[in-house]
Amino acid sequence: MILIKQIEDVNEKKMITRKILESLPEWFGISEVREEYIEKSADNLFLTAYDKDNPVGFLYLYETGKDTVELYVMGILKAYHRKGIGKSLFESVKEKAIAKGYSFIQVKTVQMGKYDEYDKTNQFYQSLGFKEFEVFPTLWDKWNPCQIYVMSLKA
Repeated sequence: MILIKQIEDVNEKKMITRKILESLPEWFGISEVREEYIEKSADNLFLTAYDKDNPVGFLYLYETGKDTVELYVMGILKAYHRKGIGKSLFESVKEKAIAKGYSFIQVKTVQMGKYDEYDKTNQFYQSLGFKEFEVFPTLWDKWNPCQIYVMSLKA
């Protein structure tokens, strides 16, 4: 049984982020970017999915404006993909974002049609109810056009 917990301890957040992101080089293979995700995890709302005592997935939010929060990074160990863990983590964090009074949640990923791994990521976000907002062709670089998805948190 998978348990979702909010983590407060800074070192635990960083350890979980490192463990999981390093196991996912297809998405997090650039060490400078991965290290930024690890460092930024310390100061943000952070949820972890546990299988017994083992962290198998996490996500955290980053405030981008007084009304908007970003699902900044999410990672699930490959052996746990397609088992509903990402959806459970998201539903839990969405409730917390609503309770904190945010109106919108956004997420950035690589535009659909560029890489198979990211096409699956796009499909996952769409399945959660995210809607396409805008593509920034060179925000990251010309090989990785940034797709932004948004979701209203208001009923």
